Amino acid sequence: MKRSASEWQPLEEAVPADIFRAEVEAWARRLGVTPREIHIRPMKRKWASCSSRGRLTFSTDLLQQPAEFRREVIVHELLHLKLPNHGRLFKALLKAYLKQGT
Repeated sequence: MKRSASEWQPLEEAVPADIFRAEVEAWARRLGVTPREIHIRPMKRKWASCSSRGRLTFSTDLLQQPAEFRREVIVHELLHLKLPNHGRLFKALLKAYLKQGT
């Protein structure tokens, strides 16, 4: 998921990596997907990425973002394990899952 300068909203306290990883795993169960690997590392141009082999990589900067934005990025990347593109079905599922999570 590409970054936009307007999305950057640092918080006073970051979410610990283990809590973030638990969020990813909980959403993976909800979506019925199993990522092969989950990595958290510095990324300059993206908030996250998903490889064709099921490896999810999230930016360390995401740990300092509001919970709602983290959820959007997590669900977006996990959905790529079901659908590799950003077509109509992908967008519909993303919208539906994000609506459920609120």
